[in-house]
Amino acid sequence: MANEKRRVLRSQAWFEGTGAKNFANRSWVRSRGVPEDHFDGRPVVGICNTWSELTPCNSHFRDLAQHVREGIIEAGGVPMEFPVISPGEMLTRPTAMLLRNLCSMDVEETLRANPMDGVVLLMGCDKTTPALLMGAASVNLPTIGLSAGPMLNGSFRGKSFGVKDAWNMAADLRAGRAVNGDFEDAENCLTRTVGVCNVMGTASTMASMVEALGVGLPDNASIPAVDARRRVLARMAGRRIVDLVREELTLDKILTRQALENAIKVNAAIGGSTNAVIHLTAVARRMGVELDIEDWHQIGRDVPTLLNLQPSGSYMMQDFHEAGGLPVIIRDMCEAGLLYGDALTVTGKTLVENNANAICMNSDVIHSVADPFMQNSGVAILRGNLCPNGAVIKPSAAEHRLLKHKGRAVVFEGQEDLNLRVDDPNLEIDADSVMILRNCGPRGFPGMPELGMLPIPAKLLKQGVTDMVRISDARMSGTSFGAVVLHVSPEAAVGGALAVVRDGDIIELNIEERRLELHISEEELQDRLAVWEPPAAAANRGYTKLYIDTVNQADEGCDLDFLVGKSGSDVPAAQH
Repeated sequence: MANEKRRVLRSQAWFEGTGAKNFANRSWVRSRGVPEDHFDGRPVVGICNTWSELTPCNSHFRDLAQHVREGIIEAGGVPMEFPVISPGEMLTRPTAMLLRNLCSMDVEETLRANPMDGVVLLMGCDKTTPALLMGAASVNLPTIGLSAGPMLNGSFRGKSFGVKDAWNMAADLRAGRAVNGDFEDAENCLTRTVGVCNVMGTASTMASMVEALGVGLPDNASIPAVDARRRVLARMAGRRIVDLVREELTLDKILTRQALENAIKVNAAIGGSTNAVIHLTAVARRMGVELDIEDWHQIGRDVPTLLNLQPSGSYMMQDFHEAGGLPVIIRDMCEAGLLYGDALTVTGKTLVENNANAICMNSDVIHSVADPFMQNSGVAILRGNLCPNGAVIKPSAAEHRLLKHKGRAVVFEGQEDLNLRVDDPNLEIDADSVMILRNCGPRGFPGMPELGMLPIPAKLLKQGVTDMVRISDARMSGTSFGAVVLHVSPEAAVGGALAVVRDGDIIELNIEERRLELHISEEELQDRLAVWEPPAAAANRGYTKLYIDTVNQADEGCDLDFLVGKSGSDVPAAQH
C-alpha cells in the first residue's frame, strides 16, 4: 500500500487527515463495520447499481454487484455500492426515455458528491446503459461498464421463440390467425430467465456498444444473464477497475472519437437498434466529442451486416454467444480494416489485442466481412423537406420492396388517435399508403416513446400485408422491425413539417438516395406552417416540465440542453 499512499486519490480528500471533518467521515463509514486499513489510501470504487424489481432485466444485479465487490476487494480496493433510479422499458409510464436524463443526473451528481476514485456501472434495460454512460462521462472518473446479459432463448412448442416472434403473434391475433390461448401459452415461454431481451434489441445493442467502445470487458454483450461466466466477468470488472484507478485511466481516454466511430460501424455490423443513434450522440456530447447524426451516414452506410439475429435475421442472443459473440465480429472487422484496432480499452490493451483470438463457432449466425449476411444495411440517415435535421431507418428490418416507395399519407395525431382508428374497417388505407404518426417526439409526447412501429391495420393484416412505410417523430424498440422511419427532426410539436402533413399528401421514401420528401411546394409548406398552432404543453410542474422546457431534438441526442458537456469530478468541500 506504500505506493498508493504516495499517489493522491480523490477519496483521500474525504478520508485522510486529522481534522474533524475527516474524523467524522471515517467514523460514519466505519459504522458499516469496515476495518481501519480501509482508509490507508486504497482506491475507493463505486458500484453504481440499477437493481430494481420494477426493472426485471436488472433484477439479478444484487448478485452481480456482490461479485464486483469481491473483485474490488481482491484487487485491494474499497467497494461502495449505491443505487440510482432504474427506468425499466416495459413497466415505466409514459416511457422510460423520459427518465433517461433524470437517471444520468442521478449518476453524475452521486459520483461527483461522494468519495469515489472510480466506478463500475451495472446497466441492463434499455435506458440504464446510456443514462449511466452519460452521467459517468460528465464526471470522467475511471469507469467500467458491466451489462446485464441477455435472457436465454425462449422456447415455444418445440421452437426457439423471441420478441420478434411475439410481435408477429400479436399481429396474427389481430388478423384472426391466432387465438388468445396461443398468446397465453407463449407468455410463459418468452422470458424464461432474468436478463434483457433475447434478440438484438436496444439493450443488447447498447451492451454491444459498451464493448465496442472499449468501456466494457470482452464478451460483455452476449454472455447470458444466468451464465456463470457473467459472474466471472463481474468479478474481473471489479478487479480491473482498481487497476484503472491506479493507472489513472479516466473515461475520456477510452471514449474518444475513434471509439465512437468504431461503435457506429459495429452497430451496423450487428443490425443494431436505431435507438443507438440517439444514445451515442448524447454520450458523445457529454464527453465533448464531436459526433453528428450525419456521421452515421458517412461512417456506417457501407458496413455490411454480419449477424443473422432477430429482428433482422433468425437467431437469438444465446446463439450469438455460443457462436463466439461480439469478439468474432470485432476481430473480423479489424482484420478487414473497418475499425480502429489501436483504440484503447479498459483492459489497458487495444481493441485488436482484446479480440485477436476470437473464433467463430457457427458461420450461419456470425457471417464474415467477405461473406456478409446483408450488404449496406446499417442505420440510414434520411434528409428532405419532411426531416431537414434528419430521420432514421434501419433498412435491414424492412421489406425490400419498400426501400423505394411513394404513397398517400394517412395521418394519426397521436397515440390515442392511432389506437382509436387503426383497426376501423372504414379507415381509408391500403397497402401502398404511408402511415404518419405525429406529436410523439421528445417534447410532444413527452419523452419520445417507442410507438414508431405503427400496427398495420387489421383489415390489411387479413389481406396478408406484413409491412408498410410508417413515419413518425417517435422511436421504436430495437426488437421491432419494418419499413419504419423514426426520429423525424424537428418533431411536430415544435413546428417541424410533420406537423402539417395532411391525409392524401404524397410521401416519397428513397433509401438509396437517403431521401424523405413531402410532395408539396415550399410555398405551400410555409403557408401551412404559418397557420399551425403548437399543442398545449403536456405538463406544468416537476421533472416533466423541466424536460419539456430543455430537451434537445432527436438529432442532438434528446439530452437536456444544460447537461451537454462534462464538468469533471471536482466539488467544493463544505466549510466548518
